[in-house]
Amino acid sequence: MTNRENFFRAMRRDSPQWIPLDFRLCPAQVQRFRQETGADDFMEYFHLPIRYIDLLPTQQSPDFRPFYGDDLPQEAKPVNWAAEWGVMGVAGPVAHFERMHHPLARMTRVEELDAYPFPDLAADYRYQQVPAQIRQWKERDLVTVKHMKETIFEMAWFLRGMDNLMVDFYENPDFAAALLDKITQIREESARQICRCGIDLIQLGDDVATQRDMLLSPGLWWEWFKPRLARIIRAIREENPRVLIFYHSCGNIRRIIPDLIEIGVDILNPIQPECMDPIQIKQEYGDRVSFWGGLGTQTTLPFAQPAQVRQTCRERMETMGAGGGFVLAPSHVVEPEVPWENLMAMIEAHRDFSRYSF
Repeated sequence: MTNRENFFRAMRRDSPQWIPLDFRLCPAQVQRFRQETGADDFMEYFHLPIRYIDLLPTQQSPDFRPFYGDDLPQEAKPVNWAAEWGVMGVAGPVAHFERMHHPLARMTRVEELDAYPFPDLAADYRYQQVPAQIRQWKERDLVTVKHMKETIFEMAWFLRGMDNLMVDFYENPDFAAALLDKITQIREESARQICRCGIDLIQLGDDVATQRDMLLSPGLWWEWFKPRLARIIRAIREENPRVLIFYHSCGNIRRIIPDLIEIGVDILNPIQPECMDPIQIKQEYGDRVSFWGGLGTQTTLPFAQPAQVRQTCRERMETMGAGGGFVLAPSHVVEPEVPWENLMAMIEAHRDFSRYSF
């Protein structure tokens, strides 16, 4: 069975031969990887099953600083994961973390949004090389993925500021609706474009929960975000019903898992074990949705001994992987505190225990 065949069977819970493995390294861990291995590309080195697709760079060059007024420090730079949206940040005190500043924080009226230079993520020219990228990876038996996290909620508060956005829901709902609709429209159009190029999987997601419960009430999520997320998923399904839809949210999202399944999510990530019981989630929903994650980056990976990491990985594969529907992965990027020995213990556990016996 090829990598692609096995991956799709795993995600569709249809008798895969092995459990896929996936992980991402933070910049400090990429440097450590290069020191330890002499290699440059960890995804190639560890034979990870997916590859991410990039668009051509934007030809727009707007000046976002006027939207900040005098609120932006001189040292602020575009935040790398939201640069096209005009979100700026300054270096934080720890590793790769940044303190974010918000370009729409001063706005109060819907009409002001008309002047904002939103990104051209759906422009045709940005997809000219995408079909060739996708063909290249597929010819190598790899699964092609488009990252579209920070889908609606997170991008809205990146732009507006979380406190302002939360107040908007009650005191300026027209502005909140206009902003969310604009973001949703951009995501819909971009999703249609990438589907036409032949993508295999689209990663959607917003962190909408804390480790105790939802970050915003389920009622607010149902009113403001569920129908807009459903619009994006419907656009994907209309273009290609075979595209897998992955949804990410850190934290305890138990109260909206049935809703995510209802609107068409195929894969939930990361099933954070510090706040949700992965085995219980598998038992409740494993016949309707697949899971990607399950290995704690706050507990097991940074603080356990290698033998414990190995045992936890084995348990996750034997329980969450039962019957398919599981990708073994850390619940977030592998942060600087994770010992190299623990990363290798995860990889070796996958090598030794990921094969199905049926």
